[in-house]
Amino acid sequence: MKKLFKKKLFLLLLVTIVILIAIGVSSRKNSKLNYLASVFNFVMSPLQQFTSYTGDKIDELVGYFGDVSALREENEELKERLELLEEEIRKLDSFREKNEELKEALNIKEQFSDFEFCGANIIARDAGNWFNVFTINVGIRDGISESDIVITQNALVGRVMSADVMSSKVISIIDVDSTVSARIVRTRDLVIVKGDLKLKDDGLCRIEYIEPHIDISVGDTIETSGLGGIYPKGIVIGEVKEVRQINNELNRYAIIEPAVDFKRLEEVYVLKRKH
Repeated sequence: MKKLFKKKLFLLLLVTIVILIAIGVSSRKNSKLNYLASVFNFVMSPLQQFTSYTGDKIDELVGYFGDVSALREENEELKERLELLEEEIRKLDSFREKNEELKEALNIKEQFSDFEFCGANIIARDAGNWFNVFTINVGIRDGISESDIVITQNALVGRVMSADVMSSKVISIIDVDSTVSARIVRTRDLVIVKGDLKLKDDGLCRIEYIEPHIDISVGDTIETSGLGGIYPKGIVIGEVKEVRQINNELNRYAIIEPAVDFKRLEEVYVLKRKH
């Protein structure tokens, strides 16, 4: 029993001595433990820095992709808003255009108070005369009759050449059978505007045989004169595009570009004479 007690006491003293020695050694600045710790720190420091740098970059990368995703969503939202705004602009432009058309129609209605207005759509075009003879969707039941005047909001189209119950056929000013008594707005000189076989496919017409004393120039506006009993005065026909001499003689003729684009014409007004 005494031997066992002595053995335990010896081990306790030995452990205490070892601990004291370890504390003493570790407290020395130049101890091997400090050296080993320094070496360990020297080796591990770059690794720790690399790990910290990598972690920061991963955080930045995650944040970047998060920002990209947010920007993508914002971009899609902006695109949708832009499309809505563009649609609103188109609607406003359409409303503005319709408003201008109504204003012009009202001005014409006031200008030609002796006539009644009837709106019409082009529903067919004659084969071989695609742009100069066409059919509209109003007829005798709408009060339309032969020789009624056909216009747009601001220019002369032609006249009704025949009327059925529900439709009418219109001959335009570029047709070879069309003749309009007209005048030059700038000089008030009287001229005759006729359709021309060579010009009609280009949507043009001409002023026949301009007398030497008549002052006419490129850019002059031509309108109806009111003479002849068919077309009322003051409807714009078109503009002088070119003035040509005939075989070196004094006689001249002019190429007229109508104010109406017959290739794109879809809607017209018929001026019906009041009875």
